[in-house]
Amino acid sequence: MASQALSSHLEALTAKHAGLEARLREEMARPIPDAGTLQALKKQKLRLKEEIARA
Repeated sequence: MASQALSSHLEALTAKHAGLEARLREEMARPIPDAGTLQALKKQKLRLKEEIARA
């Protein structure tokens, strides 16, 4: 049962990571990307990547 919970948690983290990647691509595609937004998205993405690696 714990294995299922861990798997669901990993799937959720992976989905969030993919969502952040999409938001990063959207922001970078803008004529003038906002540096603060890019930095915040990259930090969130890195935190998720680290959490996925620990799981």
